[in-house]
Amino acid sequence: MGSVFFDGRQVRPVTHPRAPGRQAGFADGQVAVYHNRALLTCAHRPERGSWIPMPPAGSDPGHRDAIQTFDDILLTPWRDYPVEDTDPFAPPDEEKWDFVLVSDIHEVGSEKEIKRKKFLDELSKKGFTIKKIEDKKLFYGVRAPKQIFRKYQWLLRNPDSRPQDPDAHHDIPVTTRIRIVNFILQNTTTPDLEKLHDLMKKKVFEATFPLHEKEEVREFLKEKWARWRDIFCQQPIEKIRCYFGEKVALYFAWLGWYTCLLGIAAVVGMVIFVAGITVFSSSQVSKEICEASDTIMCPLCDQKCPFWLLSDTCTYAKVGSPLPKTVLFAMFMAIWATVFLELWKRQRATVVTDWDLYRWDEEEEELAMELINNLQHEPRQYQHSYFRSTIVLLLVLVMIAVLIGIAHALVIYRVIATALFTQSNFEFVREQATTMAVMTGAVLHYLTIVIMTKVNRRVALYLCDLEKPRTFSQRENNFTVKIFTFQFFTNFSSLFYIAFFLGRINGHPGNYVRIAGKWRLEECHPSGCITDLFIQMAIIMLLKQTISNVMEYLVPWIAHKIRKKQRRPKKRSMMLGEEEEAEDPCKKQWLSNYQLNEVNIFSLFDEFLEMVIQYSFTTIFVAAFPLAPLLAFCNNLFEIRLDAIKMMRLCRRMVPRKANDIGIWLQVLEAIGILAVIGNGLVIAITSDFIPLQVYKYTYSPCMTENSTGIDCSTGYINHSLSVFRIQDFEPHTKVPEMLPAFVRSEIKECRYRDYRNADDYSYTVQFWHIFAARLAFLILFEVSTWGGRMRPGQSGGYSSVPGGCLCFLQHVALCVKLIAAWYVPDVPQSVKNQFLERKHSNLRKELSMMEYSTEV
Repeated sequence: MGSVFFDGRQVRPVTHPRAPGRQAGFADGQVAVYHNRALLTCAHRPERGSWIPMPPAGSDPGHRDAIQTFDDILLTPWRDYPVEDTDPFAPPDEEKWDFVLVSDIHEVGSEKEIKRKKFLDELSKKGFTIKKIEDKKLFYGVRAPKQIFRKYQWLLRNPDSRPQDPDAHHDIPVTTRIRIVNFILQNTTTPDLEKLHDLMKKKVFEATFPLHEKEEVREFLKEKWARWRDIFCQQPIEKIRCYFGEKVALYFAWLGWYTCLLGIAAVVGMVIFVAGITVFSSSQVSKEICEASDTIMCPLCDQKCPFWLLSDTCTYAKVGSPLPKTVLFAMFMAIWATVFLELWKRQRATVVTDWDLYRWDEEEEELAMELINNLQHEPRQYQHSYFRSTIVLLLVLVMIAVLIGIAHALVIYRVIATALFTQSNFEFVREQATTMAVMTGAVLHYLTIVIMTKVNRRVALYLCDLEKPRTFSQRENNFTVKIFTFQFFTNFSSLFYIAFFLGRINGHPGNYVRIAGKWRLEECHPSGCITDLFIQMAIIMLLKQTISNVMEYLVPWIAHKIRKKQRRPKKRSMMLGEEEEAEDPCKKQWLSNYQLNEVNIFSLFDEFLEMVIQYSFTTIFVAAFPLAPLLAFCNNLFEIRLDAIKMMRLCRRMVPRKANDIGIWLQVLEAIGILAVIGNGLVIAITSDFIPLQVYKYTYSPCMTENSTGIDCSTGYINHSLSVFRIQDFEPHTKVPEMLPAFVRSEIKECRYRDYRNADDYSYTVQFWHIFAARLAFLILFEVSTWGGRMRPGQSGGYSSVPGGCLCFLQHVALCVKLIAAWYVPDVPQSVKNQFLERKHSNLRKELSMMEYSTEV
């Protein structure tokens, strides 16, 4: 490189404080700056506190020769790379680095080595300081020049409080610094039009991450937050924000708020569950089931299944008892879900107002960083294609059909498993064939959830790429909706089948519905269909909250220990009189950060998704499993500390992200609240025996038919709810099962089964239609009463009358169609969005130009 001379003296060039591409040199109280691509000389005037441009010395040939265009000037290198420029003579803080890039050691002159050098050269041109450390891999520490952060502060500060002097220095938070540097790194383009993510795909760079610094905030979080002993302590949300940024802080604030209110639901659910066991034990229905030792039930399979006694289901019936309090608890949970979200909105508004982010504009911030990175950058326009939207919608429907098909496969498994268990040589397996089929089916369902989670992620990412979103936040929102939809069907398709179809589409003795004409569809558990749902929910939640959490902690812990052990340097034996070579202090820090587990843009997303799926389990089928809030509450107490330990001790530092809410997750949670009302209403009306019992009490019980007042009105309900089947009407290929030990074959002419059918032609009885009508009426009343607590005055459908409530299901279907239509046809034209985008971009560019002009003058 050449030299720059003023009046025959060589000067030292430094970076101009406000423009990365502009240079300046100092000599004898004068400064040379580039303005309009020409080199001008300024003199320092202490009395004015500024630099004053000097008039051109036209009579001085030497000075005229010094005025050259910017393109012709070659600068003398002062250091290997540019340094920060607050004071050009002050040494930089060598211990502070914004990011570290890791690369393998490539051969000199190789394609990867050339691409790496081009990328680093582009960073150098932007004023980045770069430090190289060589170990088993190459580590490049990068530090951005301070003028980048001054530009950011100038552009995005409140106009009313914006300092008039752009040179005024204000400390910028470390989280903001890391976020800006990450944006520039990700959007720096090499001459080959490759960005950092392209180079990482080609293995030019292996990793990129900000550093865990030994600072006061980190030590506080490690000692007071990321420890198991602090499981019941309040979270330091402000400290979390200072270290991880607003996005992570809002996640932990939401999770803590959710867990706190979940404790109330857990206590109520525990009371309901205990009452279901104790109160039901002394009820008339319980006595009839437990004393029905002479009620012979029809076999549960075709081969080797014996007749069984109704009294055998006494214990299971207590667990799934349909108490009136269960209905109240389901309504309580639906209202609780709404109260939780509304209180969270208030809490969030308070928090982000304290952070001065309530009216923060994410789009404006992204435009500002794009201009800081490249002043000539033009924003990407909003695009919408009906063709692409149609393709995406069709692919989503296909994926949902696949997930429902997997649920059907689980149904087939339970059918075949039941048949195989009933033919086992072990008596215990034969007797518990239905229970074992349900339990193994639940375990298999959990395994499909684990596998399909990975598949769903890839499919959702592919669909997002098809949509071509304009910004990262828009892409994240699209991905969130798709992955949650897929995960919801993965987790709940089997549960919906068990809750609403199991035992209702399988026919009746003598005319069973069969798969491939061989295996008959499974029936509900002998104690009732709600027991199947209870078992399924209990197993899935226990597995998800034990095995998943153990693996979530152990896998990164073991991986960290292995990587740390593999890279532990061997101490070299020292010769007598030899002095130990001093190690670069940055090397140890960079290596220790590199040995931590990798994080990516989905790390926090995965935590949100896990909690939202848990929220779904906690609210949608809580009527069948009142212990769900308790299990979720206990899990969350550990989940908070588990996530904290992972972030602070086991994983690399997350790139902080700015946010003023939890994003589209709030809309997802509100949608789950709607599903909770529908799901719990259907569980009570269809899955449990609550409605049939109430119909019997007020229509067919002795209290109504005989005007008896001295007996329990539920007396005789069990016998009333069982239909009669003649053994001679078994299907021809069905093997008549063995008799019970206490009965003689010739004495048994008929058996009982759960249904409302006539004994002569097995058609539905009048009682069936009465119960059917009562179930529909209950659903209407349940939704109207629940939504009355959820709606606010003025909302569409709020405080409607019962006739209006008759359209509840149609409203839900219409709501789904409306959401799809709203996504398919944007409410704001793309041209209008682009117009506002251009306006914001133009204003920011003017602000940045004014700042540079004031600096030049």
